Amino acid sequence: MAGDRRDPRNLRESRTTRPREGSAQRRAERDDRRGRLDQPQRRRPRMTLPNPDSEAFGRLSERIARFLGTGRFLVWMTVVVLVWVGWNILAPSPLRFDSYPFIFLTLVLSLQASYAAPLILLAQNRQDDRDKVNMEQDRARGERNVADTEYLTREVAALRQSIGEVATRDFLRSEIQALLKELEHRPHAEVLEDERVGRL
Repeated sequence: MAGDRRDPRNLRESRTTRPREGSAQRRAERDDRRGRLDQPQRRRPRMTLPNPDSEAFGRLSERIARFLGTGRFLVWMTVVVLVWVGWNILAPSPLRFDSYPFIFLTLVLSLQASYAAPLILLAQNRQDDRDKVNMEQDRARGERNVADTEYLTREVAALRQSIGEVATRDFLRSEIQALLKELEHRPHAEVLEDERVGRL
């Protein structure tokens, strides 16, 4: 153990050279990849766009689309437009903020429409996705129902075949009645003779 001592300077040098060798090797591999045409290059985006939660954004868009499709929205929109136009026509000229051609009102309405259209489309896409899932579930349920119906049909057919081979109560009654009638029509002497033959 005592002879296995190492020089601390050598340990420090080996520790410092190994990571440098690894990083130099990584750098060389990266440079090699950059120069090669058969390897795809990884490009980092210069600007990252915000990435909101798609589920929360979709729920919000559905709420907005539901509100835009109601009569309440139409009434409030009409009230806002009438108040806007009335204020800008009837108010004194220093208080008017949008004069007669109502350019600012047109801008606000077009901005509202430009945001409403994609929100409605997003809500429709989500509804289409839900409809597809529901249709797939309905199709699977229908296939299960068809399989169950076919199974029950086979079982009923098997029961009918087995019942057809079993003697029913009505069949036994008819057979017994036929035998009784046959015995009634036989002469009495034949019956006695049959009894004697049976005794022997």
